[in-house]
Amino acid sequence: MKISTKGRYGLTIMIELAKKHGEGPTSLKTIAQTHDLSEHYLEQLIAPLRNAGLVKSIRGAYGGYVLARDPGEITSGDIIRVLEGPISPVEGIEDEEPVKRQLWIRIRDAVKDVLDNTTLEDLANYNDMEQQDSYMFYI
Repeated sequence: MKISTKGRYGLTIMIELAKKHGEGPTSLKTIAQTHDLSEHYLEQLIAPLRNAGLVKSIRGAYGGYVLARDPGEITSGDIIRVLEGPISPVEGIEDEEPVKRQLWIRIRDAVKDVLDNTTLEDLANYNDMEQQDSYMFYI
């Protein structure tokens, strides 16, 4: 399964909103500038996320977007499904011979497991230094 820029940038939007959760609305312009992305493209991605009930828009001079639920209640799988569609490594699994079908199903289930068990809270709180220290060897 390949995640397109829709999914990748959609996750970027949602992680930024999770980092600012409880601080009020965040504009797409701010997110676009922070990550050097096209604001116009982010505007196209926010609509399906809003329609799916994952974000709310706040109007006005200090408006922007906020998460519709707590970051711990939204998974990366929720976001990817909205922007990319169903999670499947190949199309037409049912037409495959049994041995390959079983492999594709196992791959699909492993990907679903990771996406559905990784919340926005996990992603927003990720600390790169913690991950590096766990593999640091001292002599």
